[in-house]
Amino acid sequence: MSHYTTLTTRITDTEALCGALADVGYDDLEVYDQPQRLVGFQGDPRGDRAHVIIRRKHVGLASNDIGFLRQDSGTFLALISEYDLGKHNEAWLGQVTARHAYRVTSKTLATQGFDLVDEQTERDGTVRMVLRRTQY
Repeated sequence: MSHYTTLTTRITDTEALCGALADVGYDDLEVYDQPQRLVGFQGDPRGDRAHVIIRRKHVGLASNDIGFLRQDSGTFLALISEYDLGKHNEAWLGQVTARHAYRVTSKTLATQGFDLVDEQTERDGTVRMVLRRTQY
């Protein structure tokens, strides 16, 4: 039985988190108002709970659920089993965090009246956005 490792994130927005997870290949998610139990690779319920869950069948063969637990501070903790840290490590979580930031930024700019004119992703993953705001 793998132990869950808790990783601190800067992720704050549930909708942007779900979009970010979809961006990295996980669009079949469960989202709860109250945290639910995570399940181990043998179908065994664990003591760990999360608000956003990628169920083990979507993670990989012999994997455990991956969860994101909202803290009182508003940020999420990532709960990833030791077994799954091989693929779902800090680099993977960095990709999720970057896509979360992109989605939060895009949503904020849209509410401020900006339109995305052009977007380019650099080799290092940096996203360059050209925006236009129409003044009336």
